[in-house]
Amino acid sequence: MASLSESENAFATSTNSVFDQGSVKVKSCNVKTSDPSSPPTELFIVAPVEENTYPVLLFCHGFCIDNTWYSQLLQHISSHGYIVVAPQFYRCMLVFVKDEIDIAAKVTDWLSTGLPQVLKVKVKPNLSKLALSGHSRGGKVAFALALGHAPTSLKFSAIIGIDPVDGSSPSCRPEPKLLTYVPRSFNLKIPVGIIGTGLGDQSKCIIPPFAPDDVNHAEFFNESKPPSCYFLAKDYGHCDMLDESKANLASWVCRSGEGSKEDMRRGVGGIVVAFLNAYLENESRDLKDILDKPSIAPILLDPVIFVKD
Repeated sequence: MASLSESENAFATSTNSVFDQGSVKVKSCNVKTSDPSSPPTELFIVAPVEENTYPVLLFCHGFCIDNTWYSQLLQHISSHGYIVVAPQFYRCMLVFVKDEIDIAAKVTDWLSTGLPQVLKVKVKPNLSKLALSGHSRGGKVAFALALGHAPTSLKFSAIIGIDPVDGSSPSCRPEPKLLTYVPRSFNLKIPVGIIGTGLGDQSKCIIPPFAPDDVNHAEFFNESKPPSCYFLAKDYGHCDMLDESKANLASWVCRSGEGSKEDMRRGVGGIVVAFLNAYLENESRDLKDILDKPSIAPILLDPVIFVKD
C-alpha cells in the first residue's frame, strides 16, 4: 500500500497569512494503480499528517503537464489544512478531454473507499466538504465535471479554476465545448473562483498563446453565476505557478513573467486557500481581506472582482 511517508514536506510558520506556508505538517505520495486501494489512475496526494478530519480538493493538471509539477503549489494549499488529490490523466499518449472528465469522475467515486486506505489512520477526509480545481485544460475538465458531463457519487461544494482554457479559439475547442458566450450561463449552484494570468493571452515568439482571448479565464468568469470571484495575476504567465524548475522549462515555449515564481505560487496558493476557507469552512476573513485590499498579496492582482448576487 502506498504510504504518505514516501516523501515528506513539513511546513511551519509563525504567521497566519494564507500567502505563507501553513502551520500544518504535510506529506505527499504517488499512488499507483497497482495499490491495494485500486485507484482508477495514478494519483499524487498531499495530505496533513496530524490527527484530524480535513476537507478535500480534487486538482486536475493542465495539458501535457505532470500532476507532480504542481507539488510546491499543492503542498502550500495542503499546509493550511486540506487534503489534495491530483489524478494523472495520461503519460505518453494524449487523450480526449471527455476521457479526462471520465477519469476525474472515477477518481471522485474512488475517494469514499480508496482515499481512507491511503491516508494515515487518524487522518480522515471530510467528503461533505469537497472542492474542485484545475489549471489550463485541467480547469476545463474541472468545470465540465462540476457541470455534470460525467456523473459522480459525490457532490462538489466549490470550484476554483486556475487560468482555465476551453480551447485554442472559439472555433477550435475540443468537446465538450463549455463556453456558450452567454453571461452567467454555467448551470452551477456552487461558489466559483477564477484566477487568470495577464500574460497568458500573449504569444512566445512564433508560438501561439496558451490561454488565448475569448476562451480563457475572462470568459469563464463571465459565464459563472454568483457568488463568484475573479483575480488577475497581471504580471505573470500561464505556467508560472508550476514548480520552479518546471516553470523555468515552460518559459521556453510559454510567455512568462519576470517576477518571482515563488511569489506567484504563494499568490495563487493563498487565493485558493482563502477561497476554500470561505466556502468550505465558512471562514471568510482571508478572502474578504484579499477582496478589500489586493495589495496584501505577494503579486499584483488587478483587477479583483467579487459578484455576490
